[in-house]
Amino acid sequence: MADDKSQRGGSDRRTVAGGEDYEVDYFARKHGLTAEQAQDLIDRFGNDRATLDAEAAKLTKE
Repeated sequence: MADDKSQRGGSDRRTVAGGEDYEVDYFARKHGLTAEQAQDLIDRFGNDRATLDAEAAKLTKE
């Protein structure tokens, strides 16, 4: 499904669209993860960007 461009703004930026490959790829590159690792985090913790950033930071410290 295409990203609804009318739904942009602050609330849209607080989440990572796990169904959009480009968002998963961006999140993965941002944190030095593979796309599979990024998708796994999204599947496990939801799409809240702050939560995902914190969980990704834990992964990269290991």
